[in-house]
Amino acid sequence: MTKPALDKRDWIAGLEKGLAILEAFDDQHARMTPTQAATRTGLTRTAARRYLLTLAHLGYVQTDGKLFNLTPRVLRMGWSYFESARMPRIVQPYLQQLSAMIHESVYVSVLDDWDLVIIARNGSTRVMTTGFVLGARVPAALMSGGIAMLAYKDETSVREWLDATEFKPFTPLTITNKEKLYEKIRQARVDGYVAIEQQLQMGVRGIAVPIKNRHGAVVAALSANMPIGKETDEAALVRVLQPLQETALSMLNVI
Repeated sequence: MTKPALDKRDWIAGLEKGLAILEAFDDQHARMTPTQAATRTGLTRTAARRYLLTLAHLGYVQTDGKLFNLTPRVLRMGWSYFESARMPRIVQPYLQQLSAMIHESVYVSVLDDWDLVIIARNGSTRVMTTGFVLGARVPAALMSGGIAMLAYKDETSVREWLDATEFKPFTPLTITNKEKLYEKIRQARVDGYVAIEQQLQMGVRGIAVPIKNRHGAVVAALSANMPIGKETDEAALVRVLQPLQETALSMLNVI
């Protein structure tokens, strides 16, 4: 996403630092002292403590007097996107129809920097363990939708990102070799789709195509996740790829 230019006179540094504090919490840092928050954000301990206490007063974090952790109120910010954004509402009927057609879980996702974020989904009627919740954030290189979108980003930016990133394996088959990842991304642009297997979860295959707007710009990805089972790569593509492509094409004039 291209960030708009901002005059320094309009910049509110306090807002930036407050958001940095909220973003510092993750699965490895679910509870933090002001010193730990300061280390993760580059703030002084005094400043980090003041921001944490202000956020506690506003209800976004809570504390036992020493450690701070997020509260459910932070979800308000995330769900405000789903309640106000146009794209998730527009694509939902298309996902319902597509999921009923191919009997798989289907997703629309977008890039946030180099992460893939699920903004719309519809599940299949059969029991599966291949699902992602709305708002799920995944490293783009691990998901078919992520690779489908990376394929249309500036090549130099993609190369720089690959060079600067250390990729950890989530399964024994996760591609961590940067040249192999780049070739997968490059091939996705040539083919107009991508199919990957067992990158994030064993036994799961993902197939994705880009979603373009009426101006031809790639704005999202449409993907399907499915258990591999006994179905071959070729059979899965024959069954799923054309419905994905047709659905993405039908979205062109409404996005």
